[in-house]
Amino acid sequence: MSLPPRIDVHSHYLPPFYRAALLANGHEKVDGMPALPEWSLSAHLALMDSANISKAIVSISSPGTNLRPDLPSSTVVDLTRKCNAYAADLKRKHPPKFGFWASLPLPDVDATLREIDTAVEEGCDGFALMTNYQGDYIGDAKFDRVFQRFNELGAIVFIHPTAPCMQCSHGVTAQALPFGDRYPIPVFEFFFDSARAAINLFFSGTVDRCPNVTFLLPHAGGVLPALLTRFTAFGALVPGCQEADPKKVRKQLAEQFYFDLAGMAFEGDEGSDGSGQLKALVKGFDISPERLLYGSDFPFTRQTSAMTLANRMQAGLECLFSDEEREAIYVRNAEKLLNEKKLVRSG
Repeated sequence: MSLPPRIDVHSHYLPPFYRAALLANGHEKVDGMPALPEWSLSAHLALMDSANISKAIVSISSPGTNLRPDLPSSTVVDLTRKCNAYAADLKRKHPPKFGFWASLPLPDVDATLREIDTAVEEGCDGFALMTNYQGDYIGDAKFDRVFQRFNELGAIVFIHPTAPCMQCSHGVTAQALPFGDRYPIPVFEFFFDSARAAINLFFSGTVDRCPNVTFLLPHAGGVLPALLTRFTAFGALVPGCQEADPKKVRKQLAEQFYFDLAGMAFEGDEGSDGSGQLKALVKGFDISPERLLYGSDFPFTRQTSAMTLANRMQAGLECLFSDEEREAIYVRNAEKLLNEKKLVRSG
């Protein structure tokens, strides 16, 4: 059975100069994975054809463009600019097929504010943020000016997990990996870091201060759903602890957040039912199908695996949602989001 049409909001590009930069800075096995995947425009178009993807919004994946804590800011700024220019050119040459979430040279806030304006001029669809930048998590006060600008623009912020980091003494940054290199970071640390970042956005008041920002959480929210009741109720039960209003958080999730379905959103093989991570999210926390979006995670999910997951998703969604709801998840939700939150170029 052919796959239904879809828009892919979670897929990646690795232009040759970015791949070379990864290799030159110790990321030949990025995030502990066996190898750095190959990427090309022709391969991406082949995946889109096979999976019936009408449009892909591409982004730079983990570790982003800040490849080492000791890199000069100018190097990060230059790499970020080259990546965004490449994606903008991809969109110009293939406007029906591609859009992009622009990368940013954080934690350099001044350079980031300049790059935001440049990327908007080039036609970006929103911005891709890593969950943390050398141990500075989004939601930290040092990024307030960046989120203020996002709020002014009414921007979409696509959050992508990366290796959890912490700042140690004497300005040293270290990856916070209790198991070391025993397990690839995407297996579970990505999910934990997505939750850290999202919870920090709520606790820091960033979501409150930025009502015009739309947040896109990957991988069906990672482990955030499992922590939702705990982090919103904890302050009310334990005096002196951080508080979050459960009703307000639920309302903000329903109005400002989307969840992409990249990864293993369902249990079992292609012929299985709707059980798994997505069912826990939508049934356990009453998340509307209007807040769900398709994601392939190509090329970090290879084409054969992406197709297996797409077929599994088709079976799973049929068990959970109506025909109309599934069409919304695959296409209409993304169309509405991209149209309503279209960034306006100055001039």
